[in-house]
Order: sequence, then structure tokens, then C-alpha cells
Amino acid sequence: MFPVDIHAHTVASTHAYSTVHDYLALAKQRGTQLFAITDHGPAMADAPHFWHFVNMRVIPHLIDGIGILRGIEANIQSTAGDIDFYGEYLTQLDIVLAGLHEPVFAPADKNHNTEAMLNCIASGNVDVISHPGNPKYPIDQAAIVQAAAKYHVALEINNSSFLHSRKGSEVNCLSLAKLAKQYDAQLVMGSDSHVAFTLGGFEQSLSIIDAAGYPRERLLNVTPMHLLTFLRERGHQTLTELLDFFEHEEGR
Repeated sequence: MFPVDIHAHTVASTHAYSTVHDYLALAKQRGTQLFAITDHGPAMADAPHFWHFVNMRVIPHLIDGIGILRGIEANIQSTAGDIDFYGEYLTQLDIVLAGLHEPVFAPADKNHNTEAMLNCIASGNVDVISHPGNPKYPIDQAAIVQAAAKYHVALEINNSSFLHSRKGSEVNCLSLAKLAKQYDAQLVMGSDSHVAFTLGGFEQSLSIIDAAGYPRERLLNVTPMHLLTFLRERGHQTLTELLDFFEHEEGR
């Protein structure tokens, strides 16, 4: 059981089907202690408006002992690595994922895909690269993993990629996980839930990670404090309430 999920979409992204309340109910049932709401950035066709992310401050960080991270799955928009959320607004979020999505960045050749992802990693704006194993976006995997290790950015092993989308991701993700072990890069699992029933579901991701020999204890999903410490080290200043709560919980 891994009690942390960094990737979940709500009805604010209209191709998803659950509310924050739905996720809370499933988190209670399944023992998920901390999860992130990461709806698609506003450049996506059916994404919420920019103001959705600005106003996430109204979502409590703690509800009935369950932690909620206010986040985004931003879109990498160009080879310059820019994303569709920016400036001081980024400092108001607890976690920032970013990935290559076909409606925003059309799949290109290996060099262009790699350039976009490398520049995004180096920008300092993004904590996690979402589904980097997507076979529609071939990349120089060694270069990406080494950059992620250098800039302290996590790479996601996305469970949905093996179930509902991005078919054929297994080979790429296994290779990425092996490289992450080799270069001591940080991995994290994300359910990429578009309905609450899949929150915290990591079975397929975990099988890839185990096959690669990547240490389970290195995953950011191991405890809430693993993820929160990572985010604090990356400069997020919005986590005090969550850090205090889970530090106390771990010390009990």
C-alpha cells in the first residue's frame, strides 16, 4: 500500500468524472493519506480556466486527516520548455506536473521532443514530468534521466499508461526506471485518475519499477513526508500545514 498519489483529475477537466468530495471518500476507504488534484493546464481544449488554478487556495489542505495538494498537470508548449501556467501564480501551487500532450504539442521527432522536455526540466518551474514514457513522444531517455537527477525533478511512472491510454508504454517505462536507478534519479508513481475509483492504483507501475530493480523505498509515494520533503526542497512555501500535520503523525 502506497498512501500518496500525485496525479488526479476532477470534473474541472471535462473528460474526467469525479469531484474533490468523491476523491476524499475513496481516499478514506483505501487508506490514501495524501493526494494531489492536478487538472490539465488551460492550454488543453477542455481544461479549466486559468482562474481555476489561481483559486485552488479555497481547497483546504487537510480534510478529516487526509491531505490535499493543490496542483496542476501543465502542458509543455514548445521546444523552449515553457508551460501554460507561469510567474508568481506558480508559487501558489503545492505541486506542478508537466507533460507532453498531443492537443498542445504535436508529437515530433526525438530531438525536438527531447529539447522540449529538457528545457522544461531545467526551467525550475516543474516538480514532476508526467508520463515521460509515452511512445508517441520518443526521447533521448539517458539525457532526460540525467537532467532530472541534476535538477531534482521527479519522473512519473504513470499507471494509467498501462491501462487506458498511451498503449505500448511498458518498454519505455522499464528503460526509464532502469536509467533512474543507474543515475539516482527520482521516480514517483501517479494513478492519473480520471475517475475516483482508480485513486492510489499503482499495480502496473509497481511491476515495472520492480522489474527495473528501482528501490521501492526511493519512491516519493512511500509516505506523505517523502513527497512533502521533496516539494519543500524544491522551494514550495505553501506546505507548512501539511508538513506539521504529517510530521506529527509520523512521530506518534
